[in-house]
Amino acid sequence: MSTYKIALLPGDGIGPEITSEAVKMLKAVEDVFGPLNFEFETMTASAKLFLDTGVTMPDSEYETCTKADAMLMGAIGLPHARRPDGTEVAGDAIFRLRFGMDLYAGVRPVRLLPNVRSPLHDTSKGIDYVVVRENVEGLYASRDGGSVLRNEVATDTIVITREGTSKVVDYAFRLAQKRKGRPLDGKSVVTCVDKSNVLTSYAFFRSVFNDVAREYPDIEPDYAYVDAMTAYQVQSPQNYDVLVAENMFGDIISDLSSATVGGLGLAPSADVGEKHGLFQPAHGSAPTIAGKGIANPVAMILSAAMMLDWLADQRGDDDARRAAAAVTEAVEQALNQGKELTPDLGGKGTTSGFGDAAVAALRTLG
Repeated sequence: MSTYKIALLPGDGIGPEITSEAVKMLKAVEDVFGPLNFEFETMTASAKLFLDTGVTMPDSEYETCTKADAMLMGAIGLPHARRPDGTEVAGDAIFRLRFGMDLYAGVRPVRLLPNVRSPLHDTSKGIDYVVVRENVEGLYASRDGGSVLRNEVATDTIVITREGTSKVVDYAFRLAQKRKGRPLDGKSVVTCVDKSNVLTSYAFFRSVFNDVAREYPDIEPDYAYVDAMTAYQVQSPQNYDVLVAENMFGDIISDLSSATVGGLGLAPSADVGEKHGLFQPAHGSAPTIAGKGIANPVAMILSAAMMLDWLADQRGDDDARRAAAAVTEAVEQALNQGKELTPDLGGKGTTSGFGDAAVAALRTLG
């Protein structure tokens, strides 16, 4: 039996509601895929905890996360929970985990799921690509390091290193090797998204990309300036397989990509390094709908599937890999059935109702 210790960070707003659905699915996985076992430990880290105590993530909980096999997060953050400089306290937990554990690759799959309407006019050629975001450098490395001079000038400094860029670009190429290529023609392609025509830092990012690309002759390197990329994501998403970008640019294009496939409620994500992995939906805590039972749990459940796939790679666990595929298929079946679609998808279903439908579909796949 493979036992995995999972640190749960339900967080704020709808976080606890959707986390419950992911846990429900993972417990069903234990039943269906007998050799798998999960030991959950729930953390209190949250913006609410900050408002109550002045601390977003206690040191003891951070240490627990470092010892877990994986972390599964709902959503941390509340609009009114901010530090004196105006930044949200959610970053106190998320950035601490990313930077402290070197979760250097932010991974955002972009796929149009069954029975989901895209706002794009024509999706007949398919949407199925992945945004890989460098997670611990770039402009966000300046967090807490920026300065304001005489309340007149503010500066933040972008940080791009050869080592950090090489690691995330190499991850993107390795990911492309595992995929089936872009929808257009099945060709394996990694696209470097930058602003190298204007800024030296991004020209350096591209040069490191080229150095790594030469190690993968079976995969085609591709290039796009970030402003043009936002148009391509809308006009020709079928042309893309894996995108890799600096931290801030990756943040922006990944949210845009989610909008093209039905919204953030359908967007799972992972922050991974060599030894640690954090899995969470790409959306926020949505406090305005918290407690109403209408939050879409799809992104959270699919994030759990990403966690299973990552754990499979970590341990060479075929059972975890089969479980990951089954959870994804179960979500697709529940979407196809359409009986428990949440309001953001045009239905009248509930958070727990969709979770139950997905679990029921999983049990038919065992």
